[in-house]
Amino acid sequence: MSDLVYYLSCCVLIAGVLTGIALMSKVESSAKGNMLSSVCIGIAILLTLYKYIILDDMFLWILMAAGITVGLIGAYKVKMIQMPETVALLNGFGGASSAITAVVIMIDGTNINKFSKLTASLALVIGMITLTGSLVAGGKLHKMFPQKPVVWSEHNIITNISALMIAILIFSLTFTPSSGIQLSILITLCILFSGFFGVAFSIRVGGADMPITISLLNSLSGVAGSVAGMAISDPLLICIGSIVGASGLLLTQIMCRAMNRSLLDVLFGKILVTSRSKVSINDVGKNPCTKESEVQCSQAFIEEAVLPKHMEDPVRLLTEAKKVIIIPGYGMALSQAQVFVKQLADMLEKNDTEVLFAIHPVAGRMPGHMNVLLCEADVPYDKLYEIDDINPQFADCDVAIIVGANDVINPAANTAEGTPIYGMPIFEVGKARHIIICNYDLSTGYSGVENPLYKKSHDVSLLLGDAKETLSKLLNEIIHLVS
Repeated sequence: MSDLVYYLSCCVLIAGVLTGIALMSKVESSAKGNMLSSVCIGIAILLTLYKYIILDDMFLWILMAAGITVGLIGAYKVKMIQMPETVALLNGFGGASSAITAVVIMIDGTNINKFSKLTASLALVIGMITLTGSLVAGGKLHKMFPQKPVVWSEHNIITNISALMIAILIFSLTFTPSSGIQLSILITLCILFSGFFGVAFSIRVGGADMPITISLLNSLSGVAGSVAGMAISDPLLICIGSIVGASGLLLTQIMCRAMNRSLLDVLFGKILVTSRSKVSINDVGKNPCTKESEVQCSQAFIEEAVLPKHMEDPVRLLTEAKKVIIIPGYGMALSQAQVFVKQLADMLEKNDTEVLFAIHPVAGRMPGHMNVLLCEADVPYDKLYEIDDINPQFADCDVAIIVGANDVINPAANTAEGTPIYGMPIFEVGKARHIIICNYDLSTGYSGVENPLYKKSHDVSLLLGDAKETLSKLLNEIIHLVS
């Protein structure tokens, strides 16, 4: 294949990937867009194999077949609730492939110049940071590691020293003539320090900031691939990696804006989880919870604030409501209650009630998590509203139903300075005429900040417990009342 034909083919495939991404911005065409991008990537792989005349390598085809098999099995077996950690793991695999490519380039050393050495070194570093950072992020999401920020003693000094060592190693690999044992030592040290740096920066990110971390790691996997493409002078890999890197950075920016946080604050842990003793319900009311167990704390809230006299019948409220807004959160994902949420919405709509869904950009453990879960339950996408569009509608909302959400509806974000959620845009559910909270308990969200809504009594109904069971019981009671 001539270079001209190859470059023209690359342009067509890149245009196909970009077209697929554009189609994914609309619900009705998203599946087609995903398929188009996937097909273009598949053709790009075959085109690369043909260009470099390695189609006859049987061992390569065996490995590709094994990879496809594992991928298909994983795609069918992974549950939707496990999708965030799966995405993190796939980001890590992307980084690992770039790192392996870089190592092969440097060890082979055939006609390698300083630019190739520099880009290969960068691909190795970024790839290893992506790999280990993604493994830690996936471990946090899968509850293998603590989901709260883990800060070591002198954490900043450790990460700074690691970054300095990485810079020295990149310089050494680029400008120092090396071969044999010397090259192996430099590559090994680069792998170790880069991998450690990935762990150091991701371990200090809390669960509340995980959507930002996931989108950043996605971007880094693309950047690593693009830099690896520069090292091997492959324009197709450069462009595809750049598309992934750019889209990931844009998504990261959207996530940061949604939380009113800077990326540096997230990565360097400038705002950490605040203890209950510092930010409690006392900021907006009285009788704060102390450092008792979460069960005792929740029980104290129930006994002192909500249940005794003022909790209205949620069944009657819903059957009489003309407009209902449902706010899903990670608790809905944990209990797999999205099907019951859809059934409740359908039942309310049959009763001539307008039902809308409020989706916060950082709800769940990865960008778009709630959208995917509700789509799985066949909730029409045009009923999903972002925060700027839905907030003005709470004023004329009869009932706001919160299903497993906490931080995104916590009014303390407007008043509790120095906390992880201060200044974060939230849903203004307090403006609704009544609020029904279907959370597992009254403990804090990932931010560790108590929610003042739990102290309100005249317009808040608490339906605590597993959301699936709570909504199922609520549905049965509505059916019994209507019939």
